[in-house]
Amino acid sequence: MAGVGSSIEAVFREERGRLLAALVRRFGDLDLAEEVASDAIEAALVHWPADGVPPNPGAWLMTTARRRAVDRLRRDRTYAARLAILQVEADRAGPAAPAGTGSSGELPDERLQLFFTCAHPALPAEDRVALTLRCLAGLTTQEVARAFLLPPATMAKRIVRAKKKIREARIPFRVPGADELPERLPGVLQVIYSVFTEGYAASTGPDLQRPDLAEEAIRLARILRRLLPGEREIAGLLGLMLLVHARHEARIGADGELVLLDDQDRSRWDRTMIEEGQGLVVAALTGGPPGLYGVQAAIAALHDEAADLATTDWPQIVALYDVLLALAPSPVIALNRAVAVAMRDGAEAGLALLDELAGEPRLRGYHPYPTARGDLLHRLGRHRAAADAYRQALGWAGTEPERAHLRRRLETCSGEGDD
Repeated sequence: MAGVGSSIEAVFREERGRLLAALVRRFGDLDLAEEVASDAIEAALVHWPADGVPPNPGAWLMTTARRRAVDRLRRDRTYAARLAILQVEADRAGPAAPAGTGSSGELPDERLQLFFTCAHPALPAEDRVALTLRCLAGLTTQEVARAFLLPPATMAKRIVRAKKKIREARIPFRVPGADELPERLPGVLQVIYSVFTEGYAASTGPDLQRPDLAEEAIRLARILRRLLPGEREIAGLLGLMLLVHARHEARIGADGELVLLDDQDRSRWDRTMIEEGQGLVVAALTGGPPGLYGVQAAIAALHDEAADLATTDWPQIVALYDVLLALAPSPVIALNRAVAVAMRDGAEAGLALLDELAGEPRLRGYHPYPTARGDLLHRLGRHRAAADAYRQALGWAGTEPERAHLRRRLETCSGEGDD
């Protein structure tokens, strides 16, 4: 029975997003789709443990959900009429891209439409992330709330608000046309990368990382790559996440403490993940101009290929940061470039670049900035100034492992005079 239970859980995880997308496309309403998808899953929980998982579980779930939806619409004629109007308007707005159905009877994969609906620019950024995790990753509202350290009631309101906006703004459930795709795809990728970033480096809380979130982002990127295999920036994003996530076990010590790149046991890095990521970098940078995620993935690959910090190809990394700054100027990229310059040309050169960013308002509250200044000042023997920078970073750091790391840095400065 335990084996059946794990099989059922795996099916639900894989099929829920696909089922929800197909139901939204069929009935034009996210609330109804979620309701009847949940009903179908509850029915499966009753029947499958006794009867076994059916040969085509997705089709079973779809048939059951569709019957529940028809029953609901028969009971509520007003609701049915409203959905019919919405469906006509959606069809007029533009046909959905044809979904591949695979083998006969297989549930069509219309998740691509759902990706673009959940990440629509009309929705606030935080709502896009919440809705993507709820609808495409299959997380419960409670799980989404826990992922972002919010009360479940607050997250529930956020999800309800997003679905209401989709309904009232008549946001269509469709894949953008070829002319719209370059403008819309980055928004979808940004949502997935935001989920990964929170998983790789949690913004707040007792833990440095949330691997479940990072792995969910990778899973979503894999789905997106299967649905849009020709988009090089999807390859870049997936490659970037794999190359970074490959190091996640080595980033944490035995007691949960932060382990910096220079001190990590590189034998603990996931080489299979790195090799896959390297292949995706090639795909991302071949056949056209470089994209934001492809270049970041190339930087991550250079870190993963090096035997240690000293043998890392810092000149090439600086050159890639120059490309990034040309593609998307930002103070965070400038900060990372300054750190790379310090490794290539020395701490003084890096510190000069960091000092140029001192008045940048977007770095206010961003603890890696004073942390980087503290590290370079410490390398230069300016221990009092380094301690001041670490204290500022300590006030901005969001997780306990980061704060503990900064307290240890401060201790190295105590009692040391300036050179």
